[in-house]
Amino acid sequence: MEFQNEVQDLRRQRLSYNITQEMLASCIGISRAHLVKVENGKENPSKELVEAIRECLKRYDPDNPVEIVFDYCRIRFPTTDAVEVIKNIMRLNTDYMLYQEYAFYGYASQYVLGNVVVMVSPDEEKGTLLELKGQGCRQFEVYLAAQNRTWYDFLKEVVEFGGVFKRVDIAINDKFGFLSIPMLIKKCEGHEIISVFRHWDKRGCGELIRSREENKKEMGNTLYLGSMKSEVYFCIYEKDYEQYVRNGVLPEDAEVKNRFEIRLKNERAEIAIKDFMKWGDIGNTAFGIINRYVCFLDKEEGKRKEFWKVNKQWANFLENKERKLRLTTKPEPYTFRKTLNWLSRQVAPTWKVVEEIDKRNNTSVLSSMVEGVKLCKHHEMLIKQQTASVKDLIV
Repeated sequence: MEFQNEVQDLRRQRLSYNITQEMLASCIGISRAHLVKVENGKENPSKELVEAIRECLKRYDPDNPVEIVFDYCRIRFPTTDAVEVIKNIMRLNTDYMLYQEYAFYGYASQYVLGNVVVMVSPDEEKGTLLELKGQGCRQFEVYLAAQNRTWYDFLKEVVEFGGVFKRVDIAINDKFGFLSIPMLIKKCEGHEIISVFRHWDKRGCGELIRSREENKKEMGNTLYLGSMKSEVYFCIYEKDYEQYVRNGVLPEDAEVKNRFEIRLKNERAEIAIKDFMKWGDIGNTAFGIINRYVCFLDKEEGKRKEFWKVNKQWANFLENKERKLRLTTKPEPYTFRKTLNWLSRQVAPTWKVVEEIDKRNNTSVLSSMVEGVKLCKHHEMLIKQQTASVKDLIV
């Protein structure tokens, strides 16, 4: 009888989370009949069972131990009029965008607002290209929120305009720690995996591999499933380690434990967006792709591989599909952080030295230097962007 009151509290919690007895029983590895007896007070639960129930319910917390975000987006629009795209589709004010007479991917020039980049070409085949990397997605969400729009609303307009999705990254943030990256790597090494992919690669903490990752030194244990040259591949890594290296946040204090990135190009990106547009359920789209490409198993001696059971950790992770996950936004306004960090590390010490020399020698080298600087259009636009309100930046 020692744990009966606690069981009733957990039962009320289960009901508030809309978790069925079948789901909870499956999660903790007991029969539904056993769970019914425990909840009805007909069977005394052990301390271990109560702890297992508590841990399982954490996975179904409405505050979402799993969230899904867009982490990269590259879209080609069938027009050479970039201003039309910026004003009518993105609904941004071009008066605050920095125009640069160079770009990437063979484009001639670009409009830039922080991490939001729109590339321009006179070639109708190239059209106009929008590129939003991770921070660009977070910044663009600030503008979407101010416009009372969602990603779904924006992407719907893109599709109606005839936009072509060249690359889309869907990131699943695992806050609970459903997955163990070292465990998944061992599964790959032991061939305890069924996958459409023919290629996989790994990297341990501090290890370098040939990779295009911008932050590869910070990603901890990382597993790549599929070739980076293909139209779909997965990147699964320890996000808590990344936050520790970058920001000094202890792994146990990190909000996100692991990140599962689905990276899609060309036709695969198009198919994913069409699925999202059709059903409006990003969780169904994301986990549907994962289920199509990979499954981790537990080896069972004496049995053929097709009869091995699905690994429990992997199954628990996939169960999040049933929770009707919404596309999460994490709006972050563009800041001058990178420049200020560089200023702090590289310039500020020298600035301080010259300032001290001026003070001791009764000179004004520093002030004369600053007064003599002439700001170009690029610098004037940066000042304009950094002092504008979000309301000024949107149409």
